Amino acid sequence: MGDSEQPFTLSVSDAELEALQRKLELARLPDEVDGAGWDYGVPLADVKRLLARWQNGFDWRAAEATVNKLPQFTRQVEVEGFGELNIHYVHQKSTVKNAIPLLFVHGWPGHFLEVEKLLPLLTAASPDHPSFHVVALSLPCFGFSDAPAKPGFNGAKYVETCNNLMLALGYNEYVVQGGDWGSFIARRLASTYGNQSVKAFHTNFPNVQVPPSLWKNPQQFFAHAVTPYTAAERAGIERTQWFLTKGCGYSHEQKTQPQTLGYALADSPVALLAWIYEKLVQWTDGYPWEDDEVLTWISVYWFSKPGPAASVRIYYETVVSNEHPKIPTSTIPCGLSFFPKEIIVPPKTWARTIGNVVFESEHQSGGHFAAHEKPEELAADVRAMFGKGGPAFGVVSGRVGYD
Repeated sequence: MGDSEQPFTLSVSDAELEALQRKLELARLPDEVDGAGWDYGVPLADVKRLLARWQNGFDWRAAEATVNKLPQFTRQVEVEGFGELNIHYVHQKSTVKNAIPLLFVHGWPGHFLEVEKLLPLLTAASPDHPSFHVVALSLPCFGFSDAPAKPGFNGAKYVETCNNLMLALGYNEYVVQGGDWGSFIARRLASTYGNQSVKAFHTNFPNVQVPPSLWKNPQQFFAHAVTPYTAAERAGIERTQWFLTKGCGYSHEQKTQPQTLGYALADSPVALLAWIYEKLVQWTDGYPWEDDEVLTWISVYWFSKPGPAASVRIYYETVVSNEHPKIPTSTIPCGLSFFPKEIIVPPKTWARTIGNVVFESEHQSGGHFAAHEKPEELAADVRAMFGKGGPAFGVVSGRVGYD
């Protein structure tokens, strides 16, 4: 495993910026049914507005300078069967000597910038809550990390990458927080390295779509049988049904024919914009997206090291390897945060089947991108889980997050 850390500064070339502008100038937009709104997908008016801003007014260099305020690095990480991959990551240390190492794992269509608002909250020193050393990588195929050139880089390989990175940073024990694919990876980290390097995990995306089984989860099965759903849980079931019937077409394409979709994402910045903007709006809870905020988010994909098409292959690889149904349940502590406009919102008796759930928190607002939408609430949940009196206090040897 490579042990040389290199500082990273994001610097998109002038040639790349000029090429993007030429692509934007040649954009050909579709027509639209009168009064369609969001029924058919992203409204034409939204794309026209964002396209105009991307062409005239959006300052990538200013956005780039903001990104570069984050402490970013790269290093070579060995992954069995794939050699060394150059992995990009943010590493923000706390001033607290005994801060808890925490790995933050993003998903799709997110990236490492999802951790930005959490960093000052989780690394802050206080006698009232624990502090964390936070690592947020760009997963392979995302952002400014390498993409493997051969097939078979499935969930287990993402998990190996994450663990090897943390070990390379000297964190022999750590905890994990993740949403979207980060939730899947957190669960796999727990089942693979639980009670070794991984000591606990927390997720804001308890992706459970079936009720408890008598044979697999007898305790939750009987709890589910006698516990009526709350109003919030009934609303969550409706939200989940909306997603499964109206909102997950993207997933079927990405997990079956990612290369075909990749031509549009790699060649057309407007296609990339519409594909991801749809999720930013529909998966959040009325979050007031600013146009420049959206364009920065999309630009990270457009200027990513492997290109935007690589990121969707995680869907294909995990489906081909049939990993989702096979995640063993870990005994290490697990924490859950429920946000009402998440895309999958299971009843608590269902969600508790993903692990040894010792912490739960239910919120009145918020959606899929909790770290970006509701950073204070998510940080408070993580602090409560690992703080004094919390159910996972002291799980990392010698590190409690307080001076």
